[in-house]
Amino acid sequence: MKHIFVIDDEKNIRDILQKYIESEGYKVTLFSDGRNVYEEMQRLKPDLLIIDIMMPHLDGLELCKKIRTASDIPIIFVSARDGEFDRILGLELGGDDYLTKPFSPRELMVRIKNIFKRMEKMVNTSTRTLKIRDVFIDLDRRYIEKDGQEMKLTTKEYELFVFLSQNKGKPFTREELLEFIWGYEYAGDGRLIDDLVKRIRKKLEVNQSKVELSTIWGYGYRMDE
Repeated sequence: MKHIFVIDDEKNIRDILQKYIESEGYKVTLFSDGRNVYEEMQRLKPDLLIIDIMMPHLDGLELCKKIRTASDIPIIFVSARDGEFDRILGLELGGDDYLTKPFSPRELMVRIKNIFKRMEKMVNTSTRTLKIRDVFIDLDRRYIEKDGQEMKLTTKEYELFVFLSQNKGKPFTREELLEFIWGYEYAGDGRLIDDLVKRIRKKLEVNQSKVELSTIWGYGYRMDE
């Protein structure tokens, strides 16, 4: 049974989400703010987090940054902030998805299931390991290393990196990558892909890897062979 944390300071939203999520067969743990979430993650090992951004004591963005120092667990932000800047910022900090309040609990469930399906698809791929130049990928463990050192990627960074690695040499448009990474059209915002690529390149650079993600100008991206 998948275990989902719901972190939101609005009790009615917590109650509604608990009802919908549990009706789909998932286990739910509720939090009214972000203060104890990180510690409880270590104890309860959840599979996904739903985090409100505007909360007292510790807001969702700060909580996400704290979590991303040690975990690539999928994170879905929910927020009353509907500006493009807030959405992009949430995703840049390592969020995997972003829903603006008010939202349909059914839509949230679709997005939760899409995340789990893509994670399962990667685990079930016929090739259990990949070697891309000097980077080794263990698909069973969702583990990437360079020269014996782990290269930490968020869930979306990992999914994009593995997808391009499995299709090395083939160019993809931003729209195709959006469809694969999020499973639906994300407002046609190709900048989300640009940001993911930028973050992956930075981590490759930090790890002094020879792997190259090439920009196909006016089109998209490709993992060089």
